[in-house]
Amino acid sequence: MKVLLGIAALLSGLVTAPASYDNPVSSGVVDTFPDPTVIHGKDGLWYAYGTQNPVFHSKGEPGERMLPILRSKDLVSWEYAGEVFTPQAKPAWHGGARLWAPDIRYVGGAYHLYYSLASGGIGLATAPTPTGPWADAGKVLADPASCPTFDIDQAQFTDVDGTHYLYWGSYDTLCVAKMNAEATRVEGPAVQVARGRRMEGGYVVRRDGFYYLFYSDAGCCSGAYSGYQVKAGRSTSPTGPFVDDEGVDLMELTSKGAIVVGANGNRWAGPGHSGFQTDLSGQDWLVYHAISTADPDFPPISGGPSGLTKRPLLIDRLDWIDGWPVARAGAGPSEGAQPAPVTAFEAGGTFKDGSLAGWRADAGWSIRNDRDAGGYASRTGTGVAYLTSNARTRSADVRAQADLRVGAGTAAGLTFAHVNGNNHVVAWLDKGRRALVTDVVIGGTSRGRQVTALPAGFDFGAWHTVVAELRGTRLNVQVTSDKLGDPVAEQRRDLPRAAARPGSVGAVARGAADADNVGAAKLYTPVTQRVPEPEPGEPLPDFSDEFDGTTIGAAWRWVRGTAPGVSVAGGTLTWPTQNAELHQATNTASVLLRDAPDGDYMVEAKLDFAPTQGNQQAGILLYENDDRYFKMAHSAIPLARGDGAVLKVSEFAKEGERPTTTPPTAVFNAPMFGGPTARTMWLRLSYHHDAAENETEVRAATSRDGKRWVHNGVWTLPARDKLKIGLFSMNRAGAVATFDYVRTYRD
Repeated sequence: MKVLLGIAALLSGLVTAPASYDNPVSSGVVDTFPDPTVIHGKDGLWYAYGTQNPVFHSKGEPGERMLPILRSKDLVSWEYAGEVFTPQAKPAWHGGARLWAPDIRYVGGAYHLYYSLASGGIGLATAPTPTGPWADAGKVLADPASCPTFDIDQAQFTDVDGTHYLYWGSYDTLCVAKMNAEATRVEGPAVQVARGRRMEGGYVVRRDGFYYLFYSDAGCCSGAYSGYQVKAGRSTSPTGPFVDDEGVDLMELTSKGAIVVGANGNRWAGPGHSGFQTDLSGQDWLVYHAISTADPDFPPISGGPSGLTKRPLLIDRLDWIDGWPVARAGAGPSEGAQPAPVTAFEAGGTFKDGSLAGWRADAGWSIRNDRDAGGYASRTGTGVAYLTSNARTRSADVRAQADLRVGAGTAAGLTFAHVNGNNHVVAWLDKGRRALVTDVVIGGTSRGRQVTALPAGFDFGAWHTVVAELRGTRLNVQVTSDKLGDPVAEQRRDLPRAAARPGSVGAVARGAADADNVGAAKLYTPVTQRVPEPEPGEPLPDFSDEFDGTTIGAAWRWVRGTAPGVSVAGGTLTWPTQNAELHQATNTASVLLRDAPDGDYMVEAKLDFAPTQGNQQAGILLYENDDRYFKMAHSAIPLARGDGAVLKVSEFAKEGERPTTTPPTAVFNAPMFGGPTARTMWLRLSYHHDAAENETEVRAATSRDGKRWVHNGVWTLPARDKLKIGLFSMNRAGAVATFDYVRTYRD
C-alpha cells in the first residue's frame, strides 16, 4: 500500500514540471548512486537503477542496498523505490559477490535488469513492473565467456531487424555478441569492438543511421583524483568497426577522442559510466555519476568494502553536434541551476486519474488498469475509433508519442497535427501488414501511405512506443520498446505544408487496441555549435624556446641534475628516457624547468616520440614540486588483459594531496586519457587561476597535426606556490623524446 500511495503522490503532480534543476539530482535522497541507468516506465514515471552501495550511510544505515532503485515524475525530483535484491532474496549463485552496473530494458512486455557480479559474470532479473517483484533469470554469459576482458559492465541493445545484442567488458576490452530471441542469454561468438586503458561501461544508441558506442575510460573511483570520462565511437553496424571523430578505430592501440563529457574545473571530478534518456520534447540527456571534489569519499564502512568513493546521480543535456554526442555543447558537468527536462505534455495525458476527462472519445473507448501501466485507455469494437485531446499544441514543430498495443483488432495508431478525422497525420502499428504505416490525410483524402516493415517476431500484444517528431515538414517516426536509443523501426518522410500544423494528439484504433501515455510537446531546439575551446593568444617569447642553439638556454634549470644524453642541435632538444620516476614517493627523474608568466597562459610543445615498451613517457609539466604538478604525457601503458599489448596514450595527470585526510599530506596521481597518439604530437596545457575558489585549474589538449585538437578535461588543485613550465622524458629507458619547441601564449 505504501508503494501505491507513493506512486499516486508522484502522479498527482505529473502535469507540472520544474523549470530548472541542480546537480546532483539524487541529493537528499541517497548518498551515492554509481553507474546509473534510467527507463521511462509504462506508468509514466522514470526509474533509475544503480550499483550496490551504502546509499543510506548518512542516515546511520551500516550496510548496502543491492541495486537500489529511484523513482521520479520529472527526472529531477527523485524518491527511493526499493532495491532489486535483498540479502534474503539474493540468488545463491551470486556467492558473496557485490552487484554492479545495472542496465534496464523493456523486452517482450517485461523489464529486464542486467547486472554484473564484482567477481565477474553477468546476471539477469526480470519483473512485470519497474520495481519488481524480481525473478532471477540466471547467468547471461556462457561460462567461460569468449571475450578477453573482465565480464562486467553489460548493456543490451536491439537492432532494427529485432536481433538482440549484449555489449560488455572492462579493463580493457569491450565485446559484443548476439543474444537469443528472448534476450536472456548470449548465444553468438564475441566480437571485440574496442580496446583502451580501463575502458568499460559500454552501451549503444542508434541515431541517423549510425550506431554510437558510449564508454568510459581511465578509472572511476579514486575520489577527487578520478580521471573517468565518457567517450564515443560510431559505426554503420552494431558489431563495428567503431571509430572516433578522427576516424581512429576503437580497436587501435592508442587512446581515443570524441570526448562526450569530462571534468571541467567545477566541483565535479570523474564524470562517467553513463546512461541515456530522452525527454518529452525529444531532447536527449546524459545520465551519469560524478564525484564532488568537496566530499569525494566515504569514511570506513563497518562490515562493508573499504575505500568507497561517493558517486551521486547527475543529468545533463546531451547535444549532437556535427554527428557526435557531447554534454552541454562541450561545457561538461553542470553546477548551479540548469533548464530542466521537459516531462509534461502540452497536449494529451497519461490516464492515471482513471477517466477520459480532457479527451474526445469515439464509441468503445474506456479506462482500464493493470499492474504496470496503471490507468490506460482501451478500445473495444470494430471499425476505426479516435481518442483525441481537447488541448492542442501551440506549435507545428512537435514530438508526439503513444504507448500502443494491438489486441483482437488489426491496428493501433498515434495521431497528431489532428484537426479532425479528415485532417490529420497518423502512424499505425498495422498487424495485418506487420508494418509501421504512416498516412497523411488532408480534406478527407490520403496524400500517400508509407510502409516500413517491423521485425519478424514483433509482438503486437506487448506495449510499444510510437514516437513522431515533426520539424517543419520533415517527419521522423520510430517504434521502440523503451525509448533507449534502439528503435526497431524508423521512417522518415516529408509532409505537405498543409499537414504540418498545430493540432490535437491522440490514439486511433482499428478494432480492439490499447493506448497509454499519449501526448505531445513542443519539439526541442537543437544546439548546433560547441562552446569555444581555448585558443592561443599573444605569443610570450620570454617564456618560450625554439631550441635554435647548441646548448640548453639559460632560462632553464634542472631538478636532480642534467639528464643523461640530453643534447640541443638542429633546432631540437633530444632527451633519451630515463629509468627514473616522478610518481608519489618515488621522485628520481630529472625535470627541466623554467619560469611561467604571471596571469593565465597556455604552454604548447611539439614532440617526436615513439615509445616501444610499457611505461616510457615524455611530455610537458606545470610543476610546483615533486608532489604537486600537472603533466601532459605521450605514454606507453600495458593493457591489463589480452595479448600483453602496449597502448600508446595521451595521459593527462596530476599529483597533489588527498583533501579528505587530516592533515592532507597523502599524494595521489590519476590520469585522464586524451586523444589519439602519433609519433609526432602537439601537447598543450592551459593554466587558469580561479580567484574565487583560490584554485589552480589546468586543461590539456593534444593534436596529431597541430591543427585539429582534442581538448581534454580539467584538473584542479588548491592554489599555493607559483607553477613552473617543465619538460620530462622518463620512466623506462630505451626511447628518445625530441622536443621541437616550447611556446607560451597568453590564454
